[in-house]
Amino acid sequence: MYLISVYFDNSATKRIQTLIDQIAMASGNHYMTEKQVPPHLTLSAIEARSAEVLIPAVKKLEGTLQQGTVQFVTVGQLLPYVLYTMPVLNPCLQELAEQVYDAVSEIPETTVSRYYRPHSWLPHVTLGKTLSREQMQLAFAVVQDKFSVFEANITELGLAKVNPHDDVLRFSLL
Repeated sequence: MYLISVYFDNSATKRIQTLIDQIAMASGNHYMTEKQVPPHLTLSAIEARSAEVLIPAVKKLEGTLQQGTVQFVTVGQLLPYVLYTMPVLNPCLQELAEQVYDAVSEIPETTVSRYYRPHSWLPHVTLGKTLSREQMQLAFAVVQDKFSVFEANITELGLAKVNPHDDVLRFSLL
């Protein structure tokens, strides 16, 4: 599995990483920190035999995508295991997702996850993953106490391999 994701300015990245670290400490679940998963928002999840089949399409996006701002307004759960923060789906974010989908959807021998296709995508940034019921409750207590609405500038796009997270390609947006 490969992810095409956006990354944020230093201030927002630090803010999200602090939440991830606090959740890990409070819950005892260190999945995100041990796997060194950076704060990111996935635009597309793709099954492919190798990164090499995806790299040309992702490289074609370099120099064409614009930076933008999103506002993170809430936290939520993908039951039973994931805690996330979610931005407002604004035109900038929607356009980035559509441009990425258009770039990769026709690559032979690949499949875009049904959860990352246009009009069936829930934009989110994972704060905790593989959480047990008890860990989820502890993690949620952290975000109840520490989360507040914030803005993030989308500054980069990248292609990464998962489990563990490994950047294949990453570039700045215009």
